Amino acid sequence: MTRDVDVVVVGLGPGGEDVAGSLASAGLVVVGVEAELVGGECPYWACVPSKMMIRAANVVADARRAPLLAGAVSLAPDFSVVARRIRDEATDDWDDQVAADRFTGKGGILVRGRGELVSRDTVRVGDEEYRARRGIVIATGSSPVIPPIEGLDDTPYWTNREAVSATEAPSSLVVLGGGAVGCELAQVFARFGSQVTIIEAGDRLLPGEVAAAGELIGSVFAAEGIAVRTGDAVTAVSHDGTQFRVVTGAGSVEAERLLVATGRRANLRNLGLGTAGLSEDLRVLPVDGQLAVAPGIWAVGDVTGAGAFTHTAIYQAGIATQAILGTPTADADYRALPRVTFTDPEVGAVGLTPDAAREQGRRVRVGTVQVSATSRGWIHGPGNDGFIQVVEDADEGVLVGATSVGPEGGEVLGLLSVAVQARVPVRELGSTIFAYPTFHRGVADALRALADDRP
Repeated sequence: MTRDVDVVVVGLGPGGEDVAGSLASAGLVVVGVEAELVGGECPYWACVPSKMMIRAANVVADARRAPLLAGAVSLAPDFSVVARRIRDEATDDWDDQVAADRFTGKGGILVRGRGELVSRDTVRVGDEEYRARRGIVIATGSSPVIPPIEGLDDTPYWTNREAVSATEAPSSLVVLGGGAVGCELAQVFARFGSQVTIIEAGDRLLPGEVAAAGELIGSVFAAEGIAVRTGDAVTAVSHDGTQFRVVTGAGSVEAERLLVATGRRANLRNLGLGTAGLSEDLRVLPVDGQLAVAPGIWAVGDVTGAGAFTHTAIYQAGIATQAILGTPTADADYRALPRVTFTDPEVGAVGLTPDAAREQGRRVRVGTVQVSATSRGWIHGPGNDGFIQVVEDADEGVLVGATSVGPEGGEVLGLLSVAVQARVPVRELGSTIFAYPTFHRGVADALRALADDRP
């Protein structure tokens, strides 16, 4: 049976739910198709529960710093406390009824199952078909990449989902991958007593950020007892029913648990892209500035390749929604796309790194200041590791990128994101009155440190 509706949204993660809910609120007949939980990865296995874990781990770290600042404290870390918060407060024990009711309360039609395109305007879910008069939105998100390592598939390894839903911290943990997910969860479990080893094939942690950020996090991890193996590749994995054995070029390591955090891949398989005139082999969906993939088909979120962040998906959702309603806004603009790795210290970045700016043929000036050298950093004391780096296009006189690493690195990034997005002249930004003593005041110091940066 085929039912005619206005819009079909395949995938109700942050972006898909936003599009579907907004269009339904506007009076359109909207079918939202979801194979798992309404709300997607972010509220159940990623952003929200992981940040609860990080908050708890940071409290543990601050308690350990207390003797240097305020006197002795008694500390008995208990992972079950944060595990209970995740179940009770964040995920309702992985029940999406509240989110489902939120969508249907706006007039949306929720269909449980996997959606497959059978034409440019029709989606099949099970035995039902939905033909969209206005369009189809693809928002199927992404899944962890599992590397083809000998023996790995035959073991009970963790991805971020199993790590976040754990009820206790393992005695030991090996983390494959030194990106944002691997680093965040490694530090959490280490602070709750796990003996942690990170194995990263690249030459440093956080390979997507400026080298200094990965190097700093590596030194912080070493001080906290986290073993970091960079430039090392895993060749085989086995599990004897109790322990994992991970074999690398530098030798083997054993642990109770193994977390695979080696990246994510857009969920485009078995979606029927060929029926819409698209290649079945696409790794991401090519979209224009209005998030259109093809006539009558839009995409938002991880499947666009613009950045696997909730804030990116919701930003794109707003643009796609207006395009579908026939009231288009400005095209998507990612030059000030922010990202934060919530380690301690936090690693925030926006726009271009110095190397990326040079690759575009820009003449750049770079200014850097250590957080410990700023007034707030000095006052903060233990735990003040970090730096602020600004990247100026020397010919245009505006910032094109910045990195903010420190105790409030992600929050300081807000100021820098606005500066990059609004193309605030460096001269004007430098004459701003910054509140004293704040972490963001370090931006002024970094601006004063701007100098020609020649490799």
